[in-house]
Amino acid sequence: MSGSLRAIELFAGVGGFRIGLEESGWKVVWSNQYEPSSKTRQHASEIYRYRFEENGDTHVNRDINVLLEEMSDDPTSLPPKHDLLVGGFPCQDYSVARVLNQAAGLIGQKGVLWWSIFRLLKLLKSQDKQPRFLLLENVDRLIKSPANQRGRDFAVMLASLHVLGYRVEWRVINAADYGFPQKRRRVFIVAEMTSSDYHHDRPEETILRSGVLAEALPVAGTSEGEVDFHSFSIDGDLWEVTQQFGSGNKVSPFANSGLMCDRLVTTVRTTPTYGGLKQTLSDVLEDHSDVPENYVVPAERLDSWRYLKGAKSEARKHKRSDFTYHYTEGALPFPDPVDRPARTVLTSEIG
Repeated sequence: MSGSLRAIELFAGVGGFRIGLEESGWKVVWSNQYEPSSKTRQHASEIYRYRFEENGDTHVNRDINVLLEEMSDDPTSLPPKHDLLVGGFPCQDYSVARVLNQAAGLIGQKGVLWWSIFRLLKLLKSQDKQPRFLLLENVDRLIKSPANQRGRDFAVMLASLHVLGYRVEWRVINAADYGFPQKRRRVFIVAEMTSSDYHHDRPEETILRSGVLAEALPVAGTSEGEVDFHSFSIDGDLWEVTQQFGSGNKVSPFANSGLMCDRLVTTVRTTPTYGGLKQTLSDVLEDHSDVPENYVVPAERLDSWRYLKGAKSEARKHKRSDFTYHYTEGALPFPDPVDRPARTVLTSEIG
């Protein structure tokens, strides 16, 4: 099987998806990673190219929107034919910006990378290169944003995938619930292209037992009577979904597991039923003697670290405006307990 299944990777980062793909027998035939906020040094792309140097000529470190313009003008520059497209795209506003002429259809807000995926898939479809499968990943708040139209962004995304001919499974997954040594909640989205004569199980069966996600990541529930399924339709074109879906909702209609087929959504709250080995932080820590000195907190800075990690409730003053406000913040564990899965590092801790 190795090499017979072909995939492309968008928003590739340092290649996390690719490691899993290659271990499962997939061959990555094209990848893209570009960080627009750092045009001089593309650190993630440089690591990716170093890690997978034998395929350096298939990795593209250029703005995806520039690439899409070139692909629109010259379809021969599209990625090679593949079976699977994967990507961990940023969580942004997925609303449709405006209606164009009939030929161009609908487009989304400029710079929103979900619409880059959508546009690429449309171009691939026009050249009979559309992949059968998609595997996408995002933060779990995707299924409940934005605050004033709960669930709208995810509904727009599902409706977009329906336009392209896909049925979609999704699941919010905490990696620690399936044995990994980190608490990391993400929504995983698996889409498969279907035809008019496609036969599939009932939605409830797919979500709990026979679907791709159910087989890989088992969840609780053995019969329909034990779980509360909720079904509804996502109606209207993409512009109408943007304007109407979730209007006035205080709670998203999308639960943590679900299926969309022909715009009909079936969704339910599930719980993981993993019974295998569970790792903790101690299982992945390196021996202290092997850790470079610059990764060790100096004794003279421990008090500063304890303050930064501790709970806060204090008055602060804005430097530019001199405005005084009250700041509160919850505590983070310090040091992190090694007998539990690690928490996800906050971006504010990196700098």
